[in-house]
Amino acid sequence: MVNITKIEPTRSNLLKFIHFPIDTLYKDNEYYVPGMVMDELDMFDFKKNPAFDFCEAAYFMAYRDGKPVGRIAAIINHIVNKRSGKDEGRFGFIDFIDDDEVVDALMDAAIKWVKDKGMTCITGPLGFTDMDPEGMLVEGFDQLSTQATIYNHPYYPKHMERMGFVKDADWIEFKITVPDEIPEKMTRIAQIVSKRYNIKNVHCTSRAQIKKEYGHAIFSLINEAYDTLFGYSPLSEKQIKQYIQMYLPFLPLNDLSLVTKEDGELIGVGIAIPSLSKALQKGRGRLFPTGWYHLIKALKGKNEIVDLMLIAVKPEYQNKGVNSLIFCDLIPNFKTNGYVYAESNPELEVNEKVQKQWEYFEYTQHKRRRAYTKDI
Repeated sequence: MVNITKIEPTRSNLLKFIHFPIDTLYKDNEYYVPGMVMDELDMFDFKKNPAFDFCEAAYFMAYRDGKPVGRIAAIINHIVNKRSGKDEGRFGFIDFIDDDEVVDALMDAAIKWVKDKGMTCITGPLGFTDMDPEGMLVEGFDQLSTQATIYNHPYYPKHMERMGFVKDADWIEFKITVPDEIPEKMTRIAQIVSKRYNIKNVHCTSRAQIKKEYGHAIFSLINEAYDTLFGYSPLSEKQIKQYIQMYLPFLPLNDLSLVTKEDGELIGVGIAIPSLSKALQKGRGRLFPTGWYHLIKALKGKNEIVDLMLIAVKPEYQNKGVNSLIFCDLIPNFKTNGYVYAESNPELEVNEKVQKQWEYFEYTQHKRRRAYTKDI
């Protein structure tokens, strides 16, 4: 028999919710990468995550014989619903053993919760906003995950289809070989674009400078660049302030590329970070007792993989070659740092403009993930 428990978001309950995939379901899986436990605690906390200014959520865990066998979050993002005109619930952070009874009970609990609040469909896996991991893995189960994405067992999509869910959107991911030199055509394009639009790369000498001069501009640019993408939830001022504090102080300076107009206005940004996947696996998502050491080693030591966290270009400059300036800036640093491969992280399948940028490189499309939807 399966028992479903709606958990209150206390620290001890949230730790159980967070630790289920880390310590039970994927304990010995070589491809699963846990998130940072302390970051996830803040994310799920109704008081600490500013997304709860416009989101509602409920967390459920499934137990059998007193042991955890699954988890799910039911979410409503009111801003996205207002923008889309839909009464749409979300499910996210879903993990389960390969068992029909468990999966059905979890999904029934999430559906009932969003339906009771007036929702007419449910879609996922999605987070509270696009800054959270989204999309169920449907291809690439034998590939190492990244710190920004979901990993799941191959049986997950089979259960979604069994329950009558259908595809809503797909994201694809690429593994790109870092070239020994900047592609000649890309260099030419960067030079032409720089002169034509009077734009340039700028370099900061400290993280404090990035935070002070470009912190708010980076996340405002992300809002502009991603505004029309699938299910995008614009970052609020409180979220922007939080992310400036969370992420910018730790960005490696030479893995960040900024493109500005002559007057200093930011029109393009590329953010990369050395892969933390192996470090997070070794530390099991925890800083202590040794997790901090593995993370520092990944950030400052030898690392063959760099994660391309995001590239954002102001809408009026998209499709005009600004990405060439970003890559011409980053590639020499990638070689200096010893990176061999870059992970693109998820890109919407229909976003051909973004995928076109990889034509200059040797690459493989090695992962695919999916958002499923169902009328309720």
